[in-house]
Order: sequence, then C-alpha cells, then structure tokens
Amino acid sequence: MSKEYFELKIKPKDNYELFLNLILSLTDDAIEENNGEIIVRSEESLLDFLEPLEKFASAINTKCEISCEKKESIDWIKKYQDSIQAVEVGNFYIRPSWLEPKEDKIDILIDPALAFGSGHHETTSSCILAIDEFVKRGDELLDVGTGSGILAIAAAKKGAVVDVCDTDEICIESTLSNFELNEQKINNSWVGSVGFAKKKYSVVLANIIADVLVMISDDLISSTKDGGIIIVSGILDKHEKRVLNRFSKLEELKIIHKNEWVTMVFKK
Repeated sequence: MSKEYFELKIKPKDNYELFLNLILSLTDDAIEENNGEIIVRSEESLLDFLEPLEKFASAINTKCEISCEKKESIDWIKKYQDSIQAVEVGNFYIRPSWLEPKEDKIDILIDPALAFGSGHHETTSSCILAIDEFVKRGDELLDVGTGSGILAIAAAKKGAVVDVCDTDEICIESTLSNFELNEQKINNSWVGSVGFAKKKYSVVLANIIADVLVMISDDLISSTKDGGIIIVSGILDKHEKRVLNRFSKLEELKIIHKNEWVTMVFKK
C-alpha cells in the first residue's frame, strides 16, 4: 500500500445526481456518498479532477464545494466497508459481499465500491418495492439505464426474463459482473437506450432523472406491451407533475414518495 493517497470531495448545493454520474464516468475508484457529499479516494493523483468539476459546476450554474487533499494512507478500504450497511427493502435484503445473507429474504449481493446503486438511495429502494409488488415470474422486463443492475437483478430473482440497456458501457459491464455475482442470467444487453429495443416488454423500468424520462417517454410507452407495466423513478418532487403529464394517457397504479423523490407505476 502506498504511504499516501488522494481524497477528492464534492459537495454540490443541488444537482447531486448529475455530479455523481459525472464522477462515476471519470473514475473506477471506490466512491463514498455521505450526507450529500461525494468522496473519491485513490493512490493516483486526483488533482486533475478539480478544473473539470469547477467548469461543470459553472456550466450548470450550481454552487459546489470541491477540494482535493493528499493524506497519509490508512486502510480506507476497510474503513469504507465498515461504513456500508445492508438494507432491507420489501422482501429483498441487499448487502455487500462482506456481510452474511438473511435466510427469510431474497438475497441481492452488491459491492458498492463497484456499483452505481446499492439500495440505499430512495429511488432505488422505491423501485425495488415496485418490482416486489408488480413483477411476476415469466415477465419480460427491460431495465433502461441499468447502472449497477441492482433493479434488474431484483426482477430476475422474482423470476422475470431480463434485458438491460445503458448509454454507458461501464454500466453494462458492471451489471454483467453483478449478475454473475448473484448467479443470475441476463437475456440480452446493449449499449444505448430504449430506442434500440427490438421487441415489446411486459415491464419497462427506468430509474434515471426527470428530464431524460420526459425525453424518452414515448419510447418507454411504445416498448411496453398493451396491459404491461411501466415503472419510472429518479424524479424529484418538483418535477412530479411534468412527468405525470407525459404518462397521462396510461392508468396510474401507484405513486411512491420517499423524502423528495418520486417513483411512478403505470399500466398501458
């Protein structure tokens, strides 16, 4: 282990998810989320991240505290692991590999150091609740913007036949790895969005952000079978009406609110 490491901290006033997505696209190092702050640690210099992050914050007109320090090396991987707790969501138990499963729960294994979602965020847990309630064995499901694949894994463990897509190739690789970790199989995967789907699905799921959901809403609907289910999330409550309007022709089955985040379930 190196005697020193770099610690990069990013604390945006708003647009947190945009900064998180940017960091995830820039580094494969472990990322810690702590009360609205994103922390990256690496033995490689992270100083080159400062200027791009500052320019990004300026471009989206967001105030953001950004700092990078060189520190004495500690066993920060173990410290990070100790900070990660398993989470129960409905019938699911989502845990990192260093914790034991629960016999009475559907086990999902996700190592947060390698994943883009670990079940702790409100949008992820709300989507898992929706999957628990609405996804049935044999359903053909498409997870749009799959990220870590945690939602697709939950659907697979409910007995669904799962396809995944994401515009980021790293997300697809992460999903494939996490499926293997959970001893599950993906039916099909591709780099790109829902517009590349070659069939219609029983369930279409998209946990992204409101602006993207609005932009691809027609594709989400057209890729869903008549009588099928659409689950959308990643929506801040201030954008709830705008997203609802895009899916207003569908039957509204359920709206889940968790803090300032909203998940919606529709039937076509």
